[in-house]
Amino acid sequence: MTSTDDGSRPILCTDHLTRVVDGRAIVNEVTIEVHAAEVLAVVGPSGSGKTSFLRLLNRLDEPTSGTVSLNGTDYRQIAPRDLRRRIGLVTQRPFLFPGTVTANIRFGPRQRGEVLADRVVESLLSRVGLAAYGSRDVSNLSGGEAQRVSLARSLANSPEVLLMDEPTSALDENAKLGVESLIRDVIRESRLTCVIVTHDFAQAARMADSALLLEAGRAVRKGAISEVLNA
Repeated sequence: MTSTDDGSRPILCTDHLTRVVDGRAIVNEVTIEVHAAEVLAVVGPSGSGKTSFLRLLNRLDEPTSGTVSLNGTDYRQIAPRDLRRRIGLVTQRPFLFPGTVTANIRFGPRQRGEVLADRVVESLLSRVGLAAYGSRDVSNLSGGEAQRVSLARSLANSPEVLLMDEPTSALDENAKLGVESLIRDVIRESRLTCVIVTHDFAQAARMADSALLLEAGRAVRKGAISEVLNA
């Protein structure tokens, strides 16, 4: 999970990435590089293609043309299950499996035959501010707690890149600020490479190093967070 790279090497690259639906390019020729430990905010107006772009990055949707590379490998050469372990995703609304918090944390590693030890599960839960929550049923969690479990479940897979799609927009203001602060701390401590979709420019400024501005599916601007947001 922790990168020792100096940030000069691109971890995630897109090359003329395009997705056409019903004759309309909802993602249109987007080419970017995301470097090790970089946090990239994808911003833009509603309908600009932000979530569609994010879903292409780990093949939840298929591109019409163009491609994505992960650490120099075309992602079409990586099995989808392995790809989604290496490029994790935290969604706007957490989709947790019925059962305990611990069972959710262990789900990803179990798919590849690995059983996380209790101490590892507890360490992950402590990192997201949910120490001793392992035995709780997910049906009894608040929205903010569920989103923290979703984050811990993604971290359990030791992703090379973490995607986040509006991770706080479904929460009330208090929970939103708490989860945002937590995500920011986890990203910094682990030096995670992240791509975060947000409609909130202030949140983007607080969380990201750089920004990609999309309009009508096209990359209008990419650069340092202050340059893009203040242009």
